[in-house]
Amino acid sequence: MTPSPDMPRTDSRLDLVDALRGFAIVSIMLLHNIEHFDLYFSPPGEPGWLKELGQHIWDAMFAVFGGKSYAIFALLFGLTFHLQYDARARRGEDFRPRFAWRMLLLLGFGLVNSAFYQGDILAIYAVFGLVLIPVARLRTRTVFLLACFLSLQPLAWLDALAALDSAPGKLPNPESWSLYGRANQYLMHGSVLDVWIGNLTNGKHAVLLWSWENGRVLQIPALFMFGMLAGRLGLFAINDRNRSIWRRVFFGALLLLGPLIFIRGHLEAWIAAEALRRPLDAVWTPLLNLDIMLLLVTGFALLFRRPAGARVLGKLRWMGRMSLTSYMMQSIVGTTLYYGFGFGLYAVAGTVMALSIGIVLAMLQGTFSAWWLRHHKQGPLETLWHRLTWIGAASSHGAQPATRVNNPS
Repeated sequence: MTPSPDMPRTDSRLDLVDALRGFAIVSIMLLHNIEHFDLYFSPPGEPGWLKELGQHIWDAMFAVFGGKSYAIFALLFGLTFHLQYDARARRGEDFRPRFAWRMLLLLGFGLVNSAFYQGDILAIYAVFGLVLIPVARLRTRTVFLLACFLSLQPLAWLDALAALDSAPGKLPNPESWSLYGRANQYLMHGSVLDVWIGNLTNGKHAVLLWSWENGRVLQIPALFMFGMLAGRLGLFAINDRNRSIWRRVFFGALLLLGPLIFIRGHLEAWIAAEALRRPLDAVWTPLLNLDIMLLLVTGFALLFRRPAGARVLGKLRWMGRMSLTSYMMQSIVGTTLYYGFGFGLYAVAGTVMALSIGIVLAMLQGTFSAWWLRHHKQGPLETLWHRLTWIGAASSHGAQPATRVNNPS
């Protein structure tokens, strides 16, 4: 019997993980909507007060969620890997070869999603997820130190050292900017085939360059490792020990928040040479995002531990249990709404209207997820991914509790 959304389950640790994943899905959806799914356009004719309100909303949304929601996704990706790896290890099996095949499948899902939305993260996760294979059997301390090293952006520090003697002045815009600007033409005026081709060529090039320029190439593997370690240490179990850990991490991150914001906000005033300032910003911005992500995760966990918090935040777990379906669904629906081949709402939807659309879509998607899971163990794409993952394996492999751990992140 599949539990209904109103029936409590006994596995509170995974309820927390599912709800947190659902929180990340919703916040990503809201960001994608106000960005028109990477079609940056400000509708003309908006009243001044509405445009100003929209700018405040934009700034607040990106300050709280920009670069943090995807980081939560990445953290939970590493946690999910640990749950699957550990479940197989207890049966004397090595999950890593199957995980490599699983990542190849995820790459396929990601390329399909990329055709609709160039900012897709599934394909990137599929490639960088392979880093978990060699580190899975390393000691916890070794993995932790490696993840910390990657989080400090060593390549950006090398660029900064090379630019110490640079003269004051600006650099040309990052290369990814011109590629994103080129995308607007086919996103606004192209057919659906034009969009698919453009997103899989120009769009993927833009996303990969942008990820490199902004330090995500190193931060994503680091977050995967931190998530794997959180699983090893049982940090998502709801108990008194973890409540104490969550509180210490929350207040530690809160203490770091002020200095990180201050330093990042003053880099331009302190450093006249953009050749030096740009790599330092590529160090500080990911660290700031990581700090705010820790505030969001631990704050969410602390609220979830309270009965009232669990009742409210727990509603997000249904979307979190269908994270692959939810993520790809929002790309298909959102781009159809905003792009020129669909309803072309980019031309009329300012930030306030786009956020309202995003909220409605999130509510509809949450309702759909809850309805679907009343009748099925997994979401439709989760079921497909699970069956393909274990194709050719003994029947006992397919009996694992896939409803709880087979999510894209």
